[in-house]
Amino acid sequence: MSLLSVIIPCYNEEENITFFYNEFIKNQSFFEEKEMEFELLYVDDGSVDGTVAEVKKLHERDERAHLVSFSRNFGKEAAMYAGLQKAKGDYVVIMDADLQDPPSLLPEMFSYLSEGYDSVATRRVSRKGEPPVRSFFARRFYKLMKKISQTEIMDGARDYRLMTRQMVDAILSMKEYNRFTKGIFGWVGFKTKWIEYENVERLKGETKWNFWKLLIYSFEGITAFSTMPLLLASVVGVLFCILAFLMIVFIIVRKLIYGDPVSGWPSLVCIILMTSGVQFFCTGILGQYLAKTYMEVKNRPIYLVKEEI
Repeated sequence: MSLLSVIIPCYNEEENITFFYNEFIKNQSFFEEKEMEFELLYVDDGSVDGTVAEVKKLHERDERAHLVSFSRNFGKEAAMYAGLQKAKGDYVVIMDADLQDPPSLLPEMFSYLSEGYDSVATRRVSRKGEPPVRSFFARRFYKLMKKISQTEIMDGARDYRLMTRQMVDAILSMKEYNRFTKGIFGWVGFKTKWIEYENVERLKGETKWNFWKLLIYSFEGITAFSTMPLLLASVVGVLFCILAFLMIVFIIVRKLIYGDPVSGWPSLVCIILMTSGVQFFCTGILGQYLAKTYMEVKNRPIYLVKEEI
């Protein structure tokens, strides 16, 4: 029998553990028809509530429910990577515990794998329930990534994705410390089918992703899969050099014709502040890439496991 590994990253999802299991198990008849077994890999990302205790209770009821608990919060990217490493299945799917990734889509997703696709990915066609500001910037981010990156990152893409073992092994071969999984999915390639569905609000609890966390996450994605910001910094530097040269010519010509240099220290201060600001901005872009290089060469583990069942 084939095996499906279900990776469920969890951070303070105590209220959703059992509900997710009950909803997922509704596909039992489908798995029996496909002669397929499954394992549920709950990856606890350093939760401070009763998430670990709930998974242990679930394991006592069903031994197919497994636990990987981190020593602290390493982030969802680390949790997904750990799940991919621990997964033993011929097929692997990543799902959120809050039921925003409907388990009812699995039969349809498997039907596309039988047509020759290597993965089946999901994307939301609406952002119902999200703050308007967050939705606006999310759409701008995906449009920006399409323009500056050669990696396909679909607008509204979720981490909810069903993959073959071959694609999972390809992802695991990318052992980079600074991970942006949505970009990695696109970078490794393979034939992918996209499924669209309406946004589903969380069953219980509150989202762990606020605006600032998503903003920082977007910067991670931009610097991980595009060198365009470095090119932008170089172009801005060249433009300011040209502008400075033109201003020097203008001052010399004005002095020769009118015998009066450009006066006024306020304008000089404004120019200095503007050019200094651009210099710091470009240095900051360079610093982001340098910081990522620094973290990579330190070769720290992506996560540390405290407990595993």
